[in-house]
Amino acid sequence: MSDRAIRGVSRRDMLRLGTLGLCGSGLSLPGLLAAESHSATHGIRPAADNCILLFLDGGPSHLDMWDMKPNAPDGIRGEFKPIATSLPGYQLCEHLPRLAQHMHRATVVRSMHHSVNNSHGAAVYTALTGHDRGEVGGLASQNDHPHAGAVLAKLRPTPPNVLSHVHLPYITQEGAGNPPQPGFFAGFLGRSYDPLFVLKDPNAADFKVPELTLISGTSPSRLAQRRQLFDSLGAELPNRADRSHASEMTAMQARAMNLLTSEQTQNAFRLTDETAANRERYGRNIYGQSVLLARRLIEAGTRLVTVSWAPDANATWDTHGNNFKSLKSTLLPQLDAACSSLVSDLADRGLLERTLVAVFGDFGRTPRINGNGAGRDHWNFCYSLMMIGGGFKQGRIYGSSDATGAFPASNPLVPGDILSTMYAALGIHHEFEIHDQLGRPHKVVPAGEVVYELLA
Repeated sequence: MSDRAIRGVSRRDMLRLGTLGLCGSGLSLPGLLAAESHSATHGIRPAADNCILLFLDGGPSHLDMWDMKPNAPDGIRGEFKPIATSLPGYQLCEHLPRLAQHMHRATVVRSMHHSVNNSHGAAVYTALTGHDRGEVGGLASQNDHPHAGAVLAKLRPTPPNVLSHVHLPYITQEGAGNPPQPGFFAGFLGRSYDPLFVLKDPNAADFKVPELTLISGTSPSRLAQRRQLFDSLGAELPNRADRSHASEMTAMQARAMNLLTSEQTQNAFRLTDETAANRERYGRNIYGQSVLLARRLIEAGTRLVTVSWAPDANATWDTHGNNFKSLKSTLLPQLDAACSSLVSDLADRGLLERTLVAVFGDFGRTPRINGNGAGRDHWNFCYSLMMIGGGFKQGRIYGSSDATGAFPASNPLVPGDILSTMYAALGIHHEFEIHDQLGRPHKVVPAGEVVYELLA
């Protein structure tokens, strides 16, 4: 399918987009300039253009990955051995050998904590938005604070032929068969800022994205005729309010059409263009191929891609039982292959400096191993995370935990601090006010501060 088969966005469409938001962003040009000015006033300039978030939903064990305690007593230190890394003096779990070779590029924070209820629903929401929802669970709501991808879509919009925010391969549920967890959506910014949810397995032989595929029998020329008809109907509406609504619909229609006919976007999803060796390097599983797809989307201009590493928050990284078996057999090898390959590719292609790779979950695991089949339980009082590229310092170990990994011993940080720092790297000041659909102002992250020691 060729872009030339359908005309681009017309001058009239661009004017409409300018009143609704620049290229469909929903924020006027003065609003975007105000956001840039506010950030510049606070010394914030974008070091990164894109972000890939590997969200380890369920609570990865910091004690068995990033913050090992080989000298802790039995019942705490676990079964795994630490290994040397490319960062002198820092050791990582033996089951992350490929990632260990990139630690000279990384920032690792070992002093994360929060006081949100020790349940996934509340902790995930806090980890992804920086806000305390004030409840254990609950459904996603239009009053929720937005995911970072939605904020970026509003304040750093992409061109109309580029996807702004993509989420794959799962919308994690709070228990199998239950509704999605809150925190993954645009919330009070409105559904137009939700990501494109690609809930398919990129490792499948027949992988494709129905939302970006023309219905069978619809040719580019027929699609162009439909657009012209829609344009003419909107122009002929006598009522100004109706014209305004039609204008909004036309803007959305124009963006959708640009995405449907954009070779740049279509090609990003064509994983068959990758060599077999490269696909193997990332891992021929749903997560490895999702991370590979995330890299391709970033190369196509997508601002933020979230890879949610669990279909169910009570599975995967939620290792109440068989913690060591699950980590050793699947979780750590899959993460090691995918994340190390991603970092290598971004570095080799000159993209790592402007692309932030963030790896974290909703909390950590208990220092003491439980009696439930050698598992670890939820622990929000101390955990770790990793950032690579995108304006963060290289080879930085920030903060520490106590002798058993139970509590921060130095430089404690909360999710709002990390999100504020991520936003700063992406050119957004955390105290800039965005407005909900009723016009009420909200700070991007009200409970948090930029940790400048983490930024290059």
